[in-house]
Amino acid sequence: MLEASPRPEVATSRKLWTAEEARRLFDLPFMELLFQAQTVHRQNFDPNRVQMSRLLSIKTGGCPEDCSYCSQSARYDSGLSASKLMEVQRVIAEARKARDAGATRYCMGAAWRSPKERDMAQIVAMIEGVKSLGMETCMTLGMLDGDQAKRLKAAGLDYYNHNIDTSEAHYSNVISTRSFADRLETLQNVRDSGIKVCSGGILGLGEATQDRVDMLVTLANLPEPPESVPVNMLIPVEGTPLADAEPVDPIDFIRVIATARIMMPQSHVRLSAGRTEMSDEMQALCFFAGANSIFVGDTLLTKDNPGEDDDMRLFAKLGIQPMKVHEHMPSAEDAPEARRAAARAADPAIPVLR
Repeated sequence: MLEASPRPEVATSRKLWTAEEARRLFDLPFMELLFQAQTVHRQNFDPNRVQMSRLLSIKTGGCPEDCSYCSQSARYDSGLSASKLMEVQRVIAEARKARDAGATRYCMGAAWRSPKERDMAQIVAMIEGVKSLGMETCMTLGMLDGDQAKRLKAAGLDYYNHNIDTSEAHYSNVISTRSFADRLETLQNVRDSGIKVCSGGILGLGEATQDRVDMLVTLANLPEPPESVPVNMLIPVEGTPLADAEPVDPIDFIRVIATARIMMPQSHVRLSAGRTEMSDEMQALCFFAGANSIFVGDTLLTKDNPGEDDDMRLFAKLGIQPMKVHEHMPSAEDAPEARRAAARAADPAIPVLR
C-alpha cells in the first residue's frame, strides 16, 4: 500500500508568512497543493456554496490614473466615453434586480482617483438605499482618507474594495500615478473605520511568479487579512499599454487561488475578472482550490462577464448552491484541523510515496 511519509508538527499559531514559505507552498506538486487547499477550505466554509456579488459602475471613465490595464483611464484611447455619477434611485433599482436574481452583495465602483466632497452625499444615499434592501454593500472609489472611510462606515458600508494589483516590486511597472504605499494606506484607513476589507490583485500584468507570491504575502500579512480577496485575470483592452499582454497559464492561475486559500483560510476568495475566457473545467478547479465567490451578471464594470444563465448552468453541473447573506463556517479558532492543515501546507516537506 502507498503511504505518505508523516510530516513533522509545526506551530499552528503563526500569522505571518515569509516569501520563502509562500513560494514553497506555491511550488508544491499541483495535486498536493489542491489537496491542502481543499482541506483548509472545508474547515472554514461549505465547499458546495459560492457567494454571489453584483458589480455596477456608478461612474464610468475619465479617471486621471495611469493603471496600464484599465479601459477607464483618461490617458488611453480605449474607446470608452466618460459618464457622470449615476442617480441614486437608479442604483437602488439595479440593486433590487440583482437581489431578486440571487446576489447577496452589491458592489458599486466609480472611476476616480478618490471621491470628491461634492459626491459624498450621493454615495452615502446609495449605501443606505442598497442596505435597506437587505444586501451587503461594497464600494470601490479609489483612495480614501480616514474621515471619508468613517463617513462610509456610518452610512452602513460593509466592504470597501481597493486592490493592491501586484507585488510591491512590480507595482511601478504598472502604475506611476500612485504608490504601493498609497494603496496600503487606504486599506488601513478602511480597516480603522471598521469596514471590512476587499483587496486582491490581477494576474497577467507582466509579473513574474514571485510577484504573484509576494502579492499574496502582502495581503496575508496585513494586520488582518482581507475578508474578501478577488483574484482577477487580465482582460487585455485595446488602447492600453497591456493590450498585447501574454495570457495567464490556467494551471498557474489555479495555483494562485489555492495558495490564497491556504494563506488566508477565512477569507472569501473571489474568482473575479476573466471568467469569460475560462472553461467550465478551469472554473471547477478554481472552486475546488478554494474560490468561493464570483461576480454575477453579464457586465463587470466595462468588461464582459458570464451571464446568470451560464453561471446557474455551471453551478447545477457542479452541485453548487449560492451562499446566503452572512453564511460562514466556524472560525479557524474553532477548527483546529484547519490550522493544522495550513501549517502542514507551509512546511517544505512533501509526502513521499513508498
